Amino acid sequence: QLSGGAIITKYRHIDRQLPDQIRVHEAGHPVPDEQSVAATRDLAALLDRVTPRDLVFCVISGGGSALMTLPAEGITLADLQATTQLLLRAGATIQQINAIRKHLDTIKGGGLARLAHGAPIIALVLSDVIGDDLSVIASGPTVPDPSTFAEAWHVVEQFDLADQLPVSVRARLERG
Repeated sequence: QLSGGAIITKYRHIDRQLPDQIRVHEAGHPVPDEQSVAATRDLAALLDRVTPRDLVFCVISGGGSALMTLPAEGITLADLQATTQLLLRAGATIQQINAIRKHLDTIKGGGLARLAHGAPIIALVLSDVIGDDLSVIASGPTVPDPSTFAEAWHVVEQFDLADQLPVSVRARLERG
């Protein structure tokens, strides 16, 4: 029995009514916005009610890194937006961008799975990433993060972005 759910999608991508227990959120892409954070908070609240006896279904596709955003402690949405835009302008690959995103956000890099309180998760993942690396697609919300803070910092150095990063992002990546 379906007890609840949430869909987070880009603006103007839902064109039909869904069951009442499914909440639909539209949010920003490729740069997260306030709606991305609000939608992800709603998703986290749904997961907070999950027990190990429940079954969690996730359908994850490209764009999830921006659409599902829950900044880590000390990081603001504005920090994430600025960082994402810097990386996009620098020409970073999706793997490089997501290596950094996973270290600045609580839902990415297995964070969604951690919020599920040990409930089994079935994740259907639609890849838009060459090589289909589950830890990169939507920044891997249901899989462990193999990247390290050192690797994320290497991306910053590679594109010479350290002096342009928001202070909180730079501090978190350096401390990591």
